[in-house]
Amino acid sequence: MKQFTLPIRFGVATSGCLIAYFLILSLFNLHTNVFFSLFNGVITGFGIYEAIKYYKMEVRNGFDYGKGFTAGLVTGFVATLIFTLFFALYATEINALFLQELTTVWFNDFKNFEGIVFFTVAIMGFATSLVLTLSFMQLFKTSNNISKKPISTGVN
Repeated sequence: MKQFTLPIRFGVATSGCLIAYFLILSLFNLHTNVFFSLFNGVITGFGIYEAIKYYKMEVRNGFDYGKGFTAGLVTGFVATLIFTLFFALYATEINALFLQELTTVWFNDFKNFEGIVFFTVAIMGFATSLVLTLSFMQLFKTSNNISKKPISTGVN
């Protein structure tokens, strides 16, 4: 369980940033424009990157690809779960007209739209977490292609 402490903390912090960004957009009535949600990937990416980086610093020589990948994935999934729960709470309890505003912008039919929106928010978050974790692990993994011995050119 100790190996998940740092990623869970970063996941909670990342979800806090996502929620704050959404609420700031809602202050300016921009939260119904889905193009602003592209910045969620930047926020999530930063959280995942930092979680992997700090996890690598924490375990030092015990760091390997699997552990780093797990740290990034847990961070992203925790952030996505918390943000999706907040989003559902916001759309159903805090601002009940939000989904109607969203549907008038994108769709004319409101049937079963609520479940589709929550599912889409969760899937987008999980997919973003997976892709960004795979990408960032390319930066943090140790390469077996680099030799520690100096390369001889044959010229003295």
